Amino acid sequence: MAMNTLIKGAKIVNEGKSSVQDILIEGEFIKKVAPQIEVFPEDTLIINASGKLIIPGIIDDQVHFREPGLTHKANIETESRAAVAGGITSFIEMPNTVPQATTQKLLEDKFKIAAKVSYANFSFMMGGTNDNLEELLKTDPKKVAAIKLFLGSSTGNMLVDDEEVLEKIFSSTNLLIAVHCEDETTIKNNLDKQKSIYGDDIPIELHPVIRSAEACYKSSSKAIELAKKTGARLHVFHLSTAKETELFTNKIPLKEKRITAEVCTHHLWFDDRDYKEKGTLIKWNPAVKSENDKKGLWEALLDDRIDVLATDHAPHTLEEKNQVYTKAPSGGPLVQHALQAMLESVRKNKISLEKMVEKMCHNPAILFEIEKRGFIREGYYADLVLVDPDCEYQVEKSNILYKCGWSPFEGVTFHSKVLKTFVNGQLIYNNGAFNDQIKGKRLTFDRI
Repeated sequence: MAMNTLIKGAKIVNEGKSSVQDILIEGEFIKKVAPQIEVFPEDTLIINASGKLIIPGIIDDQVHFREPGLTHKANIETESRAAVAGGITSFIEMPNTVPQATTQKLLEDKFKIAAKVSYANFSFMMGGTNDNLEELLKTDPKKVAAIKLFLGSSTGNMLVDDEEVLEKIFSSTNLLIAVHCEDETTIKNNLDKQKSIYGDDIPIELHPVIRSAEACYKSSSKAIELAKKTGARLHVFHLSTAKETELFTNKIPLKEKRITAEVCTHHLWFDDRDYKEKGTLIKWNPAVKSENDKKGLWEALLDDRIDVLATDHAPHTLEEKNQVYTKAPSGGPLVQHALQAMLESVRKNKISLEKMVEKMCHNPAILFEIEKRGFIREGYYADLVLVDPDCEYQVEKSNILYKCGWSPFEGVTFHSKVLKTFVNGQLIYNNGAFNDQIKGKRLTFDRI
């Protein structure tokens, strides 16, 4: 039986405004939002949230939870658990698992796993390859978030490099196409050059030289050109360069955009000066680049050329990460700490709370046309996060929830903390404790 909850006196951050209000949750949904709610069912749990913040649950549009096939690093259960502890109530997961989600059956297999074990709401992207157009076109737009194409190889090589096939995919589907953009030839040439000098033990500082700004721009601009030519709906994942931000517009509202962009927490937090201390722990594809690139990404996020802020959560074991450059995989775990990292940026006046909520909660819901989520509105699912904005919290091994057991934020002291997370009206995370009986729901999409 779903519980009713009244959250009293929190500062609600929603739709560009902040105000102290009460929220009444009945069953799965938000029943009422008002300055004072005095009438409510008698079995209602009352939470005094005075001095705390409430934001809509975060929707992370890009995660790699490694199930099936790579579950020694992570699985849907462990990573969704870490996600709700970090205020992420819905995620969209990528197809580069083992086997890769490139048929409708394999895609549905992942949905079945998530329905049994996921703490958060979930969707999965259908993976495109050089030869699965027929399968791609069977994807149900009301039940699946998008199609994912790798235009540069990454973990679990799913590279789509046949230009004719690419054009066919872009021309044939109305579904949103999400892309990883890095030019393979540029990267290969850069890597060969460094290998001829260093062998496999290339200094990590050269990662952004190998997976260069030029490789990113070349691929992004090409994808955008193809989207314009075919009319495809394109979403470019994890921008990492200032130059790429020039390819996007802020002249029209998000709802009307056919070409959109995402940035990830790590590209806003780290830059190439951090390789010295962090080494391969901050080896990502695309690479963390210069301070100037980081500055450009922040500017584009704030002026709405970049629409969405996500994690690209992609765990590997420490053993895997601690190998020489060519063998150390790219990616790192982020879902538990992305909100806290952004709240730290709010504290430093880099971004307002309202803008942060827009990019992490509202915009993913708008961009993917997710039904009844991403906002604090009456009649919407009660996906909510209660935050203490003034609570010191140091990231250390003992409080990391990822299966891989490490974080690029280890040693960092954050000044805010997620206290409670509600998923579909149910209190799933409560100050360190989890309700293991509750599972998230499959996301649905308001599309024709």
